[in-house]
Amino acid sequence: MNPYIGCESQLYGIEEHRLTGGRGDGMRLLIVRNGKGMEMTVSLDRAADISRLSFDGCNMSYFSPCGYVSPVYYQATGSDWLKSFTAGFLTTCGLQAVGNPCEDEGEILPLHGSIANTPAEQAYWFEEKESLIIRARIQDETLFGRKLRMHREICVSLKENTFTVQDTIENTGDTKQPFEILYHMNMGYPLLDEDSILEIPAREVLPRDDHAAADIQNCLKIDKPQAGYTERCYYHRFKDKTGQASIYQPKRNKGLKIEFDAEKLDGFTQWKMMGIRDYVLGLECGNCYPDGRNIMRQTGMLKFLDPGQSITYQVKITEITTPLSFS
Repeated sequence: MNPYIGCESQLYGIEEHRLTGGRGDGMRLLIVRNGKGMEMTVSLDRAADISRLSFDGCNMSYFSPCGYVSPVYYQATGSDWLKSFTAGFLTTCGLQAVGNPCEDEGEILPLHGSIANTPAEQAYWFEEKESLIIRARIQDETLFGRKLRMHREICVSLKENTFTVQDTIENTGDTKQPFEILYHMNMGYPLLDEDSILEIPAREVLPRDDHAAADIQNCLKIDKPQAGYTERCYYHRFKDKTGQASIYQPKRNKGLKIEFDAEKLDGFTQWKMMGIRDYVLGLECGNCYPDGRNIMRQTGMLKFLDPGQSITYQVKITEITTPLSFS
């Protein structure tokens, strides 16, 4: 024990808060500090996603005009998901579907699925091996339908500004189930502006559509906010198992690096949205692309879990203080 302090919370720790008022009324939030300058907010009522992330007081993430929205306002129809899209640093998409609303084998699927609007059934946290660990269970289970369960662990280092998000997805039902997941990580101002340096060491970059293709040579260039901007998406394929991306803000000498297994999370999407107030860069690893589950089935990219089967994914985030070069 440190003889200079009365409680560890002087330096680091996890505190639970609840929102009061507005559409976020009653939502449970965990404020996490590691004592090294990293602070994050974990939204237990939104799949234990990460709504805020900062390093030494510098905000890393985008917070949408929606603000905090409780799952009670979620509408699972078409693109109504956007009405409750807080964004934040991490919004998890899935598990029933990712991407465009569609119909797949008779099932009507909304934009990005419902997991991000599902509260954790169980959640607890503790300190272990110089880390703060949060564990949560989120159930995407229905009567006469899919029974998918996600076990999430967020591990925050107490020694350096790095953390991991690890999810184990389990099929608790008796039938083989399709499933999709996308880690919708959203970079925002002041990390993000026209001076930001973006690096994605991909072997191949594919535009999502003709609009994106028309500006593919500038896909890594960050623009100033523009009125009437139409989003552009680029799909990056990596050389080997190591998937990486980084963004660095030279005016702040800060940024972050994202690392993941590109064989398991084999769909990486760069979402470039340079609008006024809708100013965000998505760096999104997933096991699919956000074109709709029907398209992923047609292309052979759709994943399945047999009854009792599970799979684990992990994403690591690390603060950087110099720009990275992956060459």
